[in-house]
Amino acid sequence: MMAAERGASENTLSAYGRDLSDYSGFLTARGWTVDSATTDNIRSYLATLARAKLAPSTAARRLSSIRQFHRFLFVDGMRADDPTVVIDSPKQARALPKILSEAEVDALLQETYKKDGPDVVRMRAMLELLYATGLRVSELVSLPLTACSRDREFLIVRGKGSKERLVPLSEPACEAVDAYRKVRDAHIPGDGESRWLFPSRSVSGHLTRQRFGQLLKALAIAVGIDPRKVSPHVLRHAFASHLLANGVDLRSVQKMLGHSDISTTQIYTHVIDARLQSLVARAHPLASSARRG
Repeated sequence: MMAAERGASENTLSAYGRDLSDYSGFLTARGWTVDSATTDNIRSYLATLARAKLAPSTAARRLSSIRQFHRFLFVDGMRADDPTVVIDSPKQARALPKILSEAEVDALLQETYKKDGPDVVRMRAMLELLYATGLRVSELVSLPLTACSRDREFLIVRGKGSKERLVPLSEPACEAVDAYRKVRDAHIPGDGESRWLFPSRSVSGHLTRQRFGQLLKALAIAVGIDPRKVSPHVLRHAFASHLLANGVDLRSVQKMLGHSDISTTQIYTHVIDARLQSLVARAHPLASSARRG
């Protein structure tokens, strides 16, 4: 159902599979079954997660998987009730996304222009695309060869749930992709006939998320940035936060990121608010009690 009706990605399906396998194993070990599990059984499972000091976010995701599973059993008539209806989600503080400053992103980009070579040209194209569009890393590495050729002003992206969206492309990103295309077939590992923009010899046929993350951290080290601060998703956060900081409206950012709910996008406004509060605390003449007579 998740694959056929909701278009869930392979990553989402794998995550649900792991969550439900753990839940099922817990029930089985105690002589219970998923088709007869009670509300108390599920609460007992959540209590076990809490005792194991599992992060609230992980426990909430596990519960979400269980909720959707039991809702499916109920709707399809496999159970007469849904035992998760009265269960509250674990309370969790919503962490602000980690981002890089504009200067740090610029340093990463500039480093890719200091050298030539197929690998550097590919990294330049991927970095320019990522910062220009805010793509998820899975969307970036799986871009088809045709993604940037139909219209230079926009990139067509197939995101979560197989939903397509148009994202504006910057001129530097277009130029970086053009330069990469000139070396792609002859020098980049993979089949020159591949349908992927960034082909490789991996099982998927394109560069993997993990490999791009490794290359990004190596680039961070080269420019003196703590590699623990840098990841593809952090660049996605930077894209959104920098747009908002420079006056782009929230709805436009939501569309470019491919968020179905604007509340997901609103987390970036908190980053801007936190920065402004910090700035006022440091710079305003009346902010410090030590300055008051």
